[in-house]
Amino acid sequence: MTTDQKGLPALWAAFPHTIPILAGFLFLGIAYGIYMDASGFDVVYAALMALTIFAGSMEFVAVTLLLGAFDPVGALMLTLMVNARHLFYGISMLDKYRGTGLKKIYLIFGLCDESFSINYTTEVPKGVDKGWFMFFVTLLNHSYWVIGATIGGFFGTFLKFDMEGLDFVMTALFVVIFIEQWMKEDEHHSAVLGLGLSLLCLVMFGGDQFMIPSMLLILCILTLLKKQLGKTGESVCQ
Repeated sequence: MTTDQKGLPALWAAFPHTIPILAGFLFLGIAYGIYMDASGFDVVYAALMALTIFAGSMEFVAVTLLLGAFDPVGALMLTLMVNARHLFYGISMLDKYRGTGLKKIYLIFGLCDESFSINYTTEVPKGVDKGWFMFFVTLLNHSYWVIGATIGGFFGTFLKFDMEGLDFVMTALFVVIFIEQWMKEDEHHSAVLGLGLSLLCLVMFGGDQFMIPSMLLILCILTLLKKQLGKTGESVCQ
C-alpha cells in the first residue's frame, strides 16, 4: 500500500475527532493573534510563533517575555514549569509512537493536550494506519492553531477600536483553566496550596519576579506531599 493509500483514509478517519478542537483552537488562536497585534507584533510573528512554538498558553506568556527584559534563563525555567506535564505525556506515548518512522519527529513536536487526548484514547479504525492517523490528528490540530493565530493577526491590524486591556486575555485563559480543574476535583488541596504559595511568593518577590519561585515552590511542596495527597484521594474514592 502506497503512502497516499495509507494517508487519505487516515486523514478522513482523523478529521471527525478533531472537529471540537477546531472550534476551540480557532477561537483561542484568533484571540492570540489579536493579542500579538495589540502588543505591537506583526501578523508574521503571530503566524511564525504559532507554527514553530505550538504551546498554547506558553505562547501567550511568550509575548510578555519578548516585551520584558532579556532573561533567557528565566524564560527557560518558566517554559519548563508551564509545560512540565509534557514529560508525562511523552512517557505515556512511547509505545503509541513506536514503529511510526520519521513521522515520530513531528508527532513529538506537535504533542499538545488535545492531540495527546485523542491519540492516546482513540481506537484507530480497522484498515487505517495507526501512524498516519496520529500524524493527521496532530497536523490538523496544529493547523487550526496556526490558522486562528494568522486570522487574529490580520484581523487585529484592521481593528479600529481601542484594544487597551486586551492583554487580560491571558489572565482570563488561566482563570478559566483553573475553574475547570477546580470543578472536576472532589478535593482541592493542590489548588489551595497553589494559590497560597503563589500569594506568598507574590508578597516576597513582587509582581515581576514571583512566577518562577512560586512554580518551583509548588513543585517541591506537591512532590513532598505526594503520598499524603494520594491517600486522601484514595479515601475519597472509597
